[in-house]
Amino acid sequence: MEFAEYFPVWNKLTEEEQGLLRENALFRRVEKGSLLHGGSADCQGLLLVVSGQLRAYIVSEEGREITIYRLFERDLCLLSASCIMQNIQFEITIEAEKDSELYVVPSRIYKALMERSVSVANYTSQVMAGRFSEVMWLLEQIMWKSFDKRLAEFLVNESVLEGTLCLKLTHEMIGNHLGTAREVVTRMLRYFQSEGLVRLSRGTVEITDSPRLEELSRK
Repeated sequence: MEFAEYFPVWNKLTEEEQGLLRENALFRRVEKGSLLHGGSADCQGLLLVVSGQLRAYIVSEEGREITIYRLFERDLCLLSASCIMQNIQFEITIEAEKDSELYVVPSRIYKALMERSVSVANYTSQVMAGRFSEVMWLLEQIMWKSFDKRLAEFLVNESVLEGTLCLKLTHEMIGNHLGTAREVVTRMLRYFQSEGLVRLSRGTVEITDSPRLEELSRK
């Protein structure tokens, strides 16, 4: 479980740069629900996921959450080290959605590498561009796609991600992912249930008609 196995541009670094990472990258195991980053004032460093699943989200002034992206094995989170990027500040929160293992590279170390290595600087730009595209896609979904279609797509994606049709999700959890009030989620899920798309029970949403749900998500 060496850091080198998970950092894509490792072989493009000098021995000195590789040594800098080996000496400073901290391996952590975190439990589900652990808060890893709590806003722009928190700049602990870059997160590199070894295993598990992290969730990055923003919180409105009213306390409503919306997931902007998730992080899986070998994914890199730069926004937890946003202080190293000039004029970019994000009020983003990152938590572990599952028990996870990750490396943390201190901000000052990664900033030094970016200044010394063209490969690291280019890779960082690629990652940031990818995250920006995800956020833009999310904005388009919120602005132009009706909630029934967004909810259907979320359930389909969750089913694929978890490998099951029986999803352990509360209505509040779904609302937090989609940036919507729990009551709105409840009403739409009840409608889905009346249409035979899902079956609801406490803390669980079971997909009962995957083809129709997928068709709805694509409309």
